[in-house]
Amino acid sequence: MSAMSDSPRRLITIGQLAEYAGVTIKAVRVYHDRGLLPEPPRDESGYRRYDAQHAIQLVKVKTLADAGVPLARIRELLAASPDEFAAAVAEIDENLRRRAEEIRRTRRRITQLQAGDRLFVSPEVAAYLERLRALGIGERTLGLEREIWILLQAVSPDRAAEWAADKLAAIEDPSFQSLYRDYDAAFDWSPDDPRLPELAARTRKWFDSRDPEATTAPPPDPTITRLAAASVSAYSPAWTRLAELTRPTNRTGP
Repeated sequence: MSAMSDSPRRLITIGQLAEYAGVTIKAVRVYHDRGLLPEPPRDESGYRRYDAQHAIQLVKVKTLADAGVPLARIRELLAASPDEFAAAVAEIDENLRRRAEEIRRTRRRITQLQAGDRLFVSPEVAAYLERLRALGIGERTLGLEREIWILLQAVSPDRAAEWAADKLAAIEDPSFQSLYRDYDAAFDWSPDDPRLPELAARTRKWFDSRDPEATTAPPPDPTITRLAAASVSAYSPAWTRLAELTRPTNRTGP
């Protein structure tokens, strides 16, 4: 008699319940585990049967979850008075606002990642690298430049800023642009290439012709110079040779 009286109440399976509420069966089971939805006992056939109250409760849980309410707070809200509900919703809304702001910050960082240079170097250095790219300098040379600037800024950010300003001014000089393009081309040359002495001589001439008052950047720190030179040597023996050929005037090329 008891089983017969129960049968009209429990009308649908878990699959039917999930479909009715617009959730997955897995979600229903998660709500059972979290104590958000009562789990009915199994019937004589071994199946759980759900009634209208289960469906109503599931719709309430889904509505709150879809609104962004954490599952850990849903039971509290379902049992709250109107004032408690309003206070809890306000708190959740504030938390969501903070999360949204963090997402915006993360998106800005992702955008910086897409921008490449600007993530690791100052805006001035990034502008200098973009100017080099516009002049047709290869990505390999730009990558090496970027690595050296990252090192310079980490070791001496104040000096790096002054050097960046100096480079931005120099790159507008057509003679410097020509030198830089030739250095870029010389990357793969042999260190014995007969063109290197001429390029080194042009480099010394360009540096010697500069107005000392127009150059505001301080001389490089010896430690930084050694680290940068070691980085260059690891990539291009020809550039190392150029540095040696320009050394009499204490220059290391563009």
